[in-house]
Amino acid sequence: MLRRTVLEVISMLFIILFVYTAVSKFLDYSNFRAVIGQSPLLTPYAAALAVAVPVIEILIALQLAVPRYRRAGLYASFALMTLFTTYIIVLVTMSDKIPCSCGGVISRMTWQQHLYFNIFFVLLAFLGMWLHQQNPDDEFTGSTDIVKA
Repeated sequence: MLRRTVLEVISMLFIILFVYTAVSKFLDYSNFRAVIGQSPLLTPYAAALAVAVPVIEILIALQLAVPRYRRAGLYASFALMTLFTTYIIVLVTMSDKIPCSCGGVISRMTWQQHLYFNIFFVLLAFLGMWLHQQNPDDEFTGSTDIVKA
């Protein structure tokens, strides 16, 4: 029961995070695309990433919302947050000018705060994956554990 509740909370936090940031990016699309274009690592891919990143965030949120696909959503969350975190580390260590293409309130964080925020969510996704592995047959489809006599 506790495991299921923790997984639900983790999934909900990621759904909120990904939907919020995706909507923020779409609402301020021109700025989001321009900022990605300023990144020394992403300039050649700015046009594609400006669409792909928020779409991927929405798709992962949908996976997390559907119990049958939650495991895939947790793995995708872990991968995406690890990618975002690695990107921040590379930018902070290798670039003088660091454009922030994050959505909404997250764009107001300092780079150190943003890094800690991302690391927290990487660890949260890892915890979710681990908890889900504890009973993968359940898949949170509403089945209950029945002791066979």
